[in-house]
Amino acid sequence: MTWLADLTLKIRQGLALAHKRDIALVMKQLPQYAGAEIALGDDCAAIPDADGYLLLACEGYLNDFVASQPWFAGYCGVMVNVSDIYAMGGRPIAVVDAIWSNGENQAKPILEGLTTAAHVYGVPVVGGHTNLRNDAPQFSVAILGRAKRLLSSFAAKPEQILLAAIDLRGHFREPYLWWDASTGAPPERLRQDLELLPTLAETELCASAKDISNAGVIGTLLMLLECSDLGGVIDINAIPRPSNIDLERWLCCFPSYGFVLSVDTHDTEAVIELFKQRGIACAAIGRTDDSGQLRLKAGDEEQLLWDLHSEALIGCGPKRQD
Repeated sequence: MTWLADLTLKIRQGLALAHKRDIALVMKQLPQYAGAEIALGDDCAAIPDADGYLLLACEGYLNDFVASQPWFAGYCGVMVNVSDIYAMGGRPIAVVDAIWSNGENQAKPILEGLTTAAHVYGVPVVGGHTNLRNDAPQFSVAILGRAKRLLSSFAAKPEQILLAAIDLRGHFREPYLWWDASTGAPPERLRQDLELLPTLAETELCASAKDISNAGVIGTLLMLLECSDLGGVIDINAIPRPSNIDLERWLCCFPSYGFVLSVDTHDTEAVIELFKQRGIACAAIGRTDDSGQLRLKAGDEEQLLWDLHSEALIGCGPKRQD
């Protein structure tokens, strides 16, 4: 087996994609909401409102993560939700949280992380749910935002250029696959870096984007392609990464600032330049097509990662709407 074939198999069989496959099981039970602008499966629900859209999203966190990393779990409650709003071309308005813990002392670091991130990203915590009499800590956060124009996983088209934009000015929170380019960074810089996404939407330089989740850059692109009923090829060596970080680990990591975008060829350089001006690494890493297959490329070799015509990943593509 070649190196690329081995890597492709590891990604396909990895825990990151396994977690995303859980979505397909839930999607079978959920009806499509007629008032939504786009189908279920994007980073946020987009609900038409006045001259724009209300954006609604939420994140829940695994119990062991909350127990072992309570402050960072609280911080992620805002950071990850804010990223979802910006990935849709919007700006956040406010968050609410739900917290369970075994007493006040267990809840304190979670809430400290939450309030720190709320200050850093300029998003108020306006309410939620509290229970300090639970046997274990649990935590979730929901967010409300607004967009003038949308970026959507459902808006990619064939023969567009796939871009990855990632803030490399960070570090792994060892021993985990979390690339932290947020804690300790200047808050104003973080907010302005995120402002690039609604700027891209409102200037119509891009219509399709998704924030890189715990599925990693490859898994996130696979979800975007599924939603748009597309396929594509990714040159894994073109993905921006720090020079001292192992490629396999990097492809599986969850960056605090990371987005994939599908952009028309004639707009690609302009989009890359906007990220470059903010110190964000951005590169063309592949191209979309109508094959329904995602292939990974390294040099002259290609390997099939996933055939969406044979097997759905998250079950959110156009076939569900049909």
